[in-house]
Amino acid sequence: MNLTALFQSFSSRLQTIYSKQESESLVLWLFEEYLGKNRIDLFSNNVVESIPIELENALKELLKGKPIQYVTGKAPFYGREFLVNSNVLIPRNETEELVHLIIKENKNSGLRILDIGTGSGCIPITLAMELNDAEVFGLDISDKALSVASRNAISLDAEVVFQKCDILNEEIPLKHLDIIVSNPPYVKISEKEMMHENVLKHEPHLALFVDDDDPLLFYKHIGKKAKKVLKPYGRLYFEINEALGNETVDILTEYGYTEVKILEDLNGKNRMVRATFNPDS
Repeated sequence: MNLTALFQSFSSRLQTIYSKQESESLVLWLFEEYLGKNRIDLFSNNVVESIPIELENALKELLKGKPIQYVTGKAPFYGREFLVNSNVLIPRNETEELVHLIIKENKNSGLRILDIGTGSGCIPITLAMELNDAEVFGLDISDKALSVASRNAISLDAEVVFQKCDILNEEIPLKHLDIIVSNPPYVKISEKEMMHENVLKHEPHLALFVDDDDPLLFYKHIGKKAKKVLKPYGRLYFEINEALGNETVDILTEYGYTEVKILEDLNGKNRMVRATFNPDS
């Protein structure tokens, strides 16, 4: 079959659940993954002699609403490719911005950094590879997530120590940290209806949702416990629910953190909070 005709056929089938633009982007992703073809090849009268069964199966999974990152088992993050499956969240652009902020603001060598709720490990692995001689750790409550994170560290040749920890019921098992970063669950149960169906059906709810009656639960626990293990004037970085920025700032200020600031993402949404541990507060 002509590659362009195949592209149009696949795109048309996906448009039953996705927009035309998104359908075409997904098909291009599939073609690169399973055929080694890109957009330019569509204009070169390329012929596909046979359609790999893996490509057909991938299209069927997409038609069920499964995110393409879970279909291919890969997701890009900060210029690298990470292994992902349904045990971990798909890395988001907003989290890339959080990582970039940390890299930009922390130029010293030999920093001790902890990521709480590490998931795929994309945050600590990227920091370990981008910062000079950093000593980096990642915690998660999920054994399956920790397995994915460890595989990513091995495949990317990154030195990160991963450990199981229930941050709501255990203390942070490390000391003398320069930076603690976390992208904890922050989507309220009541906000589910605003989310895309493929997120609700396929991504781990454990890593996404919190009860409406205490949506800042993780920020409270991490904020309190971080004070015991951060070095004086160490920094705390959070990804946040855009609707709860002021409340997050209030909690951290109440706990004695200083220089507490909300930062916007590239879309102008309140997406990050940075705070400094001041031992004199």
